[in-house]
Amino acid sequence: MPGLLELDGLRRRFGTLTALDGLSFSVAAGQVVGFLGPNGAGKTTTMRAVFGLTDLEAGTVKWNGSPVGQSERRRFGYMPEERGLYPGMLVGDQLEYLGRLHGMRAAAAREASTVWLERLGIADRADGKVEALSHGNQQRVQLAAALLHGPELIILDEPLAGLDPAGIDTIGGVLVEQARAGCCVLFSSHQLDQVEDLCESVVIIDHGRLMAAGSVNDLATSGPRRLVVRVDDDRDGSWALGITGVTVSEVNGGEVRLVLDEGIDTDLVLETAMKAGKVTKFVVERRRLSEVFRETVA
Repeated sequence: MPGLLELDGLRRRFGTLTALDGLSFSVAAGQVVGFLGPNGAGKTTTMRAVFGLTDLEAGTVKWNGSPVGQSERRRFGYMPEERGLYPGMLVGDQLEYLGRLHGMRAAAAREASTVWLERLGIADRADGKVEALSHGNQQRVQLAAALLHGPELIILDEPLAGLDPAGIDTIGGVLVEQARAGCCVLFSSHQLDQVEDLCESVVIIDHGRLMAAGSVNDLATSGPRRLVVRVDDDRDGSWALGITGVTVSEVNGGEVRLVLDEGIDTDLVLETAMKAGKVTKFVVERRRLSEVFRETVA
């Protein structure tokens, strides 16, 4: 049976702060889902609620239709934003220990640790201490700790933060592999370009409430049309400022990104651009995930 995580009506307050305000959404197995929101939106509180690390005032967390309890959580993998590792412990010993906490036998935990360290490119660090590793390699160890027991659900809080491109490629590749193998994968990130590359679907929350959810493609193709225009003699987009129903949303390297109201004729925009100078680019584009995000939480 494919895995399905369901969050229904989650509520949680911390004093006068409402962290979760009736939050509901679901995440199906087989795809990587990005969990997005501004700082303080409630993402980490939501993740901690799935693992029973924060109490809920209302709402339920279900896995495959049943309320999540301790036995279900043993089949989940969690990578917190803050380090959950023992800095003075040897990497290999630590992973074996964490695997045994998940109920694995020592030999199986040792074997799984070796496999994941090799897959993540840090097999040569197994006999070193975590505190001696770079930030990126600590991230890899943290990911190995979340995966070595073969979880059905994987939740990761900012797994790409502070990584170089090679680290992003490695960890991103593992997440995609896990989803294709049938896992349910949910991760948060502020790096929206990477989320757009990795994820098939996203969930966007703000102030503890669901703001948008759906496939990246559906969200990108909805909303007002976008035009990207380059006019060699007017690289700051001033030529477009007087067009009714056209908004300059971004200027980057001489390329002007425009948002068009419904009914605006692109031929009119082209004619106006040509009057300002030589038009070397005129392309209708879909919304970027960063635009979806800004417009959703504005």
